[in-house]
Amino acid sequence: MLTEAAIREQIPRLRRYARALSGDREAADDLVQDTLERALSRSALLRPGGDPRPWLFAIMHNLFVNDMRSAAVRKRVALDPEAMDGATRDSTQDGLAMRDIDRALALLPGEQREVVLLVGLEQLGYAETAKVIGVPIGTVMSRLARGREKLRALLNDDGVATPLKVIK
Repeated sequence: MLTEAAIREQIPRLRRYARALSGDREAADDLVQDTLERALSRSALLRPGGDPRPWLFAIMHNLFVNDMRSAAVRKRVALDPEAMDGATRDSTQDGLAMRDIDRALALLPGEQREVVLLVGLEQLGYAETAKVIGVPIGTVMSRLARGREKLRALLNDDGVATPLKVIK
């Protein structure tokens, strides 16, 4: 059974991910609310002792995808600096770097951006990410590799990704 304390602990992460997905504070708050409502109404489905984080992210992912399909509108994804746990802007350089990362993430295809955010920002494992978005683990790995390569190219300002080393 999902406890109120377990849910409360995940709210900052849910809000951060929702804001990254939607790019809009109000839409993100609505998405978090819908996610929490669905989670509480279906709390018996969570395995006892299981980690609620991947389960909550899966609910949020499904709600977001359903909303996108019904609206048939693509929104720009923007990171909200206030939602970043522990992230502060100490100088102008930090603000510029944050802006560059935000713009580069917005240029990634949705599937790659989602995996980069779940693995990089939310620190979910590959298996958890695969479960959240409902794809095989190999797909997560390839989307992450392509997303990181594209981000690297965009942040290097040359548009050409530095080739990754093939490891067998």
